[in-house]
Amino acid sequence: MPHTRDVSPLAHRRRRRWTGALAAGLLLPCLVLGQPATGAALLTQVQRDLAAGQATLALQTLQGWLQQHPDDVQARLLLGLTQAQLGEVAAAQATYEELTRRYPELPEPYNNLAVLHAAAGRLGEARAALEAALRAHPDYATAHRNLGDVYAQLALGHWQRALALQPDQAGLAERAAALRQLLQAAPR
Repeated sequence: MPHTRDVSPLAHRRRRRWTGALAAGLLLPCLVLGQPATGAALLTQVQRDLAAGQATLALQTLQGWLQQHPDDVQARLLLGLTQAQLGEVAAAQATYEELTRRYPELPEPYNNLAVLHAAAGRLGEARAALEAALRAHPDYATAHRNLGDVYAQLALGHWQRALALQPDQAGLAERAAALRQLLQAAPR
């Protein structure tokens, strides 16, 4: 699939679905790596702020916390989530990339990075990030689910290309339509 931005309605829904999954916090782990109780309470409040649409407040809170606690992994994951919710996709990507360098054993930063790639239509990069997540943690169900979604999008792209090259291929239009319908109906 080309790396250009696809403006079709399907691509728009796909980006919204991926972004929605990230913004909903579905990809945020419940890590408690020796955090003091005040840190856990602060992160809970940040999650409430995000759920209430107060991403700017959440960002300010996280930035203050991270100045004093720069190695707080869960706060950094929330920072990436907050940046993405604010539309600061490049900053969120940088946050997740830094986490993958510092903590390559954690699957969540790879997974969240993959969501950003998929939302931008960079399915090859999303696939690579999800495969890295699964190397780090082979039983990470969220990464398996997201990788399945990426493979389905890749398959649809290849089927559409095959149809463009040979429109009379028996059954391919129906398969592509069925997969497109399945992808549109997928809950996120």
